Amino acid sequence: FVGLDFYTYLTREIIVTPMEKRAALLKGQVALSLILYVVFIPAALFFVVKYSDWPYYLMWWFFPILVVEHFNQEMGRLLVALSEQVTASAILFVRQGSWSLLVVFVMFFEPGSRTLSFAMAAWFISGIFAALLGFFKLKKIGVRGWGNKLDWKWIKNGIAVSAAFLFATLALRGMQTFDRYMLESIGGVEIVGVYVLFIGVAGSLLAFLDSGIFSFTYPALISLSQNCRWADARKKVKQMLWLTIAFSIFFTIFSLVVMPYLLGWIGKSIYAESIDLYYWILLATITNAIGLIPHYALYAAGKDGAIILSHTFGFIVFFEA
Repeated sequence: FVGLDFYTYLTREIIVTPMEKRAALLKGQVALSLILYVVFIPAALFFVVKYSDWPYYLMWWFFPILVVEHFNQEMGRLLVALSEQVTASAILFVRQGSWSLLVVFVMFFEPGSRTLSFAMAAWFISGIFAALLGFFKLKKIGVRGWGNKLDWKWIKNGIAVSAAFLFATLALRGMQTFDRYMLESIGGVEIVGVYVLFIGVAGSLLAFLDSGIFSFTYPALISLSQNCRWADARKKVKQMLWLTIAFSIFFTIFSLVVMPYLLGWIGKSIYAESIDLYYWILLATITNAIGLIPHYALYAAGKDGAIILSHTFGFIVFFEA
């Protein structure tokens, strides 16, 4: 809610905007985000305090982490749009990979550090480092136009576009949230743990595809579509498709070879007994990855309605099933 999926509007706009005017667009996004924070942070605080059983020390971590995660996520999307994919990937690793590796290492040698507070602190500190990395990179690129006035009409147009995307995003996130509750009601908490592990392993396929293929391809696809170079755009989509299929095959073989060793290292029989679930999750993940390709093509061409309808229809089918 604090982002309003405004990046879906900003990304297409900033790619075709001259360098000297890009900062004005970013100012518009910042201004909108500040307004949304003022509106939604108190509501979130009320919800967390009244309806959750979180200990208070976790609530204190929730909001700082929310801010740095939001900033870094938007910065990563912006850098990808500006064809700075390597820096965007570095920021992603700092904010999501580095701190977890460090936490595992420290907790292994120091049992006293095995607390949620330590994990949250490491998450927040890594987010600060990632934010600084993105800020200095943006400054080095030389994005100009910070002195330009805010274009509230442009912001309003963006809200109209992004709000529709937000509805589609909530439908997609709904499927990726309520599936846990559905499994818990069917098989209990233990099977949810199995599911989370398997979906984490399979989900790394999407992370690799996003950082290695999609992030390098869709900015060019947007530029080609904006300039009505449809033949070149179709070639780019076919390239995305074949690369996705090839990497999915490689990932499938690799994960099926490694999975028995991973489950043996974990040492809990329920994971090995439920390995059939991983095959279905992997198949669903590959289907999702291939399904993203026409979504990128539609997004680049400005055909937002089809994307929103597909997410909404998927959510309805999920609940009906």
